Amino acid sequence: MPVNSIPHVEVAHPRGGHRVWLRFDDGLEGEIDLSGELQGEVFEPLRDPAYFADFRVEDTLVWPNGADFAPEFLRELVQRAERRVD
Repeated sequence: MPVNSIPHVEVAHPRGGHRVWLRFDDGLEGEIDLSGELQGEVFEPLRDPAYFADFRVEDTLVWPNGADFAPEFLRELVQRAERRVD
């Protein structure tokens, strides 16, 4: 990925609980658990796993209440998870 390029989520699937599988536009893919990241008022509804699963992909994950995560942050989490597996 070029240094100044912002990654984009291309595909995402809920995996139960607060886990999600993501694929980015540069081919990086993997599963992450966002349960530890749901801090603050805007993320409160996402603590309900059914609501959490109701995201859409708009270059990142976006929920009906407007909550989202920066795609750079999500990509970093996928990279960290990948390193733990290796």
